[in-house]
Amino acid sequence: MAPLTDLYQLTMAYGHWRAGRHRAPAAAELFFRRGPFRGSFALGAGLAEGLRCLRAFRFSAADVAYLRSVLPSTTEDAFFDYLATLDASEVTLSAVPEGSVVFARVPFLQVKGPLLVVQLLETTLLCLVSYASLVATNATRFRLLAGPDMKLMEMGLRRAQGPDGALSASKYSYIGGFDYTSNVLAGKLYGIPVRGTIAHSFIMSFTSLEEVQPRELPPLAGGEPVDLVALAELWLGQVCELLQTPPEKANRGELAAFVSYAITFPRDFQGLLDTYCVRRSGLPNFCAVALALHQLGYQAIGVRLDSGDLAQQSKEIRQVLRACGAHFQVPWFETILIAVSNDISEQSLEEFSREGSEIDMIGVGTNLVTCPLQPSLGCVYKPPLGIERPQEGLPRAFSSPGWTTPALSAFPHSRGVPAL
Repeated sequence: MAPLTDLYQLTMAYGHWRAGRHRAPAAAELFFRRGPFRGSFALGAGLAEGLRCLRAFRFSAADVAYLRSVLPSTTEDAFFDYLATLDASEVTLSAVPEGSVVFARVPFLQVKGPLLVVQLLETTLLCLVSYASLVATNATRFRLLAGPDMKLMEMGLRRAQGPDGALSASKYSYIGGFDYTSNVLAGKLYGIPVRGTIAHSFIMSFTSLEEVQPRELPPLAGGEPVDLVALAELWLGQVCELLQTPPEKANRGELAAFVSYAITFPRDFQGLLDTYCVRRSGLPNFCAVALALHQLGYQAIGVRLDSGDLAQQSKEIRQVLRACGAHFQVPWFETILIAVSNDISEQSLEEFSREGSEIDMIGVGTNLVTCPLQPSLGCVYKPPLGIERPQEGLPRAFSSPGWTTPALSAFPHSRGVPAL
């Protein structure tokens, strides 16, 4: 971890060492000058990673050998010998608890210790804290706009700035108030609940009902397997009659995809409705398969939309689900979860609220993990101005030695650090 820094930190460290002031007492504070996203607050995050940084702060033999090759040839050998012995055991790192609300120009992390080490930690801590706090703050803004009851899923893995950015986004979006992630590795590493079902490519890979294999599904209560393809076709006719839509308009490849997925995951069936036409194909096909599953004792879990006027479509879909539930006497049908995705932004959430919707779950990707409204929090790491500030308002969530773990956040929508 120690080499994760800028070269000029090491040249300055050499200057301190050569002047004999490398062990002078020093302090630095980390803060940002302006609230992100034109707001008034941020969430402090990445603080646990700062603690890990101190624990792992060492220059290995290979690190020292590399530094010999990049520092000026006039650098004394004794300095490299000194770096080989360096650690952060004399450093104290104090910070607000992970996920706490923090404000501009108010330090939320302070480092004290020997001058040379405090200096060397600057770039590393800024790297670990700045993006983490930015994406946690962005997630919290989405949470505040969505309200406490809406389920939010982070799904930005394919849009993030590389695998490290993706993992950080998943972790700190969860701290900022999201409920789930699509990122399997983040789920494994941090214990974040993962969610995901099918994409358009799965549905488009089917062209006819003859492609469904296997075709049969045993009832939940046990008994002889039933041909779910035939059963879904029977239900499709009844659903289309109720909705007054021609059965031939329902895409048979889409129906095959739904049936195949339902046979594979009968307890977790969710339909993606907008591969073709939501009203004439996706929704009738989903209802037919869901009713066929219900006849065998299973319960579908939801639908997803990924295009179009999401708020308006959600209301139309809920109306259809209620009509099917009432007509076919399936009460749970009207409560089927409606999820949406597709370039969701803060503006999208404001529109959902303004127009009214029947949306239960929102997946957010690009506009969450890339923070397009503000690409950097702009944190700085500076010595305290004037007399050293007292520590009121800066709870000692981290400290060295002792390495206490971070406290849970006081912010109601944020979470403690997952699976450190």
